[in-house]
Amino acid sequence: MALLPGQKAPDFTLYSSELKEVSLSDFKSRKLVIHFFPMAFTVVCTEQLCSTRDEFSFYSGLNTDVLGISVDSPFTLAKFREEHHYPFQLLSDFNKEVSQLYGAFYEDFVFGLKGVSKRAAFVIGEDQRIRYSQVLENASDLPDFDAIKNSLK
Repeated sequence: MALLPGQKAPDFTLYSSELKEVSLSDFKSRKLVIHFFPMAFTVVCTEQLCSTRDEFSFYSGLNTDVLGISVDSPFTLAKFREEHHYPFQLLSDFNKEVSQLYGAFYEDFVFGLKGVSKRAAFVIGEDQRIRYSQVLENASDLPDFDAIKNSLK
């Protein structure tokens, strides 16, 4: 079940594409946008993160950090980040725990793949509470970027 606005965001610790541990609690006193995405290097996932990259100055101007999370390995995410010049960290939920915790998880995905992050977006306030959440059932849909931005103002 997806998290709803007003709920406390579950803390987590994942490895980044730089092989460093990153926790939700690292972002206390800052706003945070988390983008879950199914798989690096796929068309819609690339569009989701490139849209965020292209608007990054908007987010940074509002004291907001951005994270991308998928079940890809940190090594795959490092290459994905490098290739697309993402100015934000990508985190590996390789063990599939955080995607499930946030209700953004496909038990069964395409091509018989099991255990993949759903496309989802969460905005977390300085108080570590959910301000906005959107979990998409259809992996070909993109998050509502305008709603994400509005929840930060």
